[in-house]
Amino acid sequence: MKKRIVRITAALCAAALLAGCGSSIGSKDGGYYAAAEAAPQESYANYDSVAGGVDSGLVPENAAEAATDETAQKIIYNASLSMESTDFDTTREALMTAVEANGAWLESTSLYGTEKDHDRTADYTVRVPVGSYRAFLAAVGDAGSVLNISESAENITSSYIDVQARLSALEAQRDRLNALADQAETTADLLEIESQLSDVQYQLENYTRQLRSMDQQVSYSTVDIYLREVATLTPTGVTFGERIADAFGGGWDAFVGFLQGLVIALVYLWPVLLIAAAVVFILRKVWKKRPKKEKLPKPAQTPPPAEYPVKPGDEPKPKY
Repeated sequence: MKKRIVRITAALCAAALLAGCGSSIGSKDGGYYAAAEAAPQESYANYDSVAGGVDSGLVPENAAEAATDETAQKIIYNASLSMESTDFDTTREALMTAVEANGAWLESTSLYGTEKDHDRTADYTVRVPVGSYRAFLAAVGDAGSVLNISESAENITSSYIDVQARLSALEAQRDRLNALADQAETTADLLEIESQLSDVQYQLENYTRQLRSMDQQVSYSTVDIYLREVATLTPTGVTFGERIADAFGGGWDAFVGFLQGLVIALVYLWPVLLIAAAVVFILRKVWKKRPKKEKLPKPAQTPPPAEYPVKPGDEPKPKY
């Protein structure tokens, strides 16, 4: 009996060691992928503000095949765009059409401002299949005026390999524990094996979720879009003199807008101003009717005393 307990304990220890080897397996198996792992990078995409076209500067043409190829690099592509439009509703419809046409989906959306004030803004987070990433950016560029765009590429190949190795080790440990459970003769041994099986199963589910999340991030790129409604588009590619002229014109427009707002505010407040003027007029009338205080005569001033006392015999003699 003691020998059997020793054998079961040794088998459990060996199964536990399999999970600990997963990390070292993943780090040493760097030749599993054909290409060397690239460092995370960030760049700006090429776009033509006049034509509206946007072209990715990071995503390769075969990105869709690389996302499903087990021997390819695991890279997550993200992009962020800022754009404006004078026709807000039309641009929004064009963006939604681009989402549907490229098999993408909206992860989040928000809208601010009102149509009456012409100050609406919208924020979109779009998940785009990596194979349609370049086409989607081009469609976004055609929908409105793109002010700037930035892209980033995160290489998660090393983390992906590590999770795969841990999963393989845990699966081997699970198979070993199942075999031990079939050989267990006592209830205590069976309970101990089932406890370890439960822990291994929990770790397997956790790493499986991580692997699925990585696959989804690699297969679907994230594109953040900020759209702003404007009266006139921001000029791009202009000279310094043109920028000065635009700034002068914008300052004059702002001054005229301020005066218009002031006049409108005065029109809105005319009852208050009328009442205030009446109150001031009445107070001035009341103040004028008040009797004035009579001025009292000033008291006579006595001559100051002499600085030095006059001795007898030193009195001034009268002049005749």
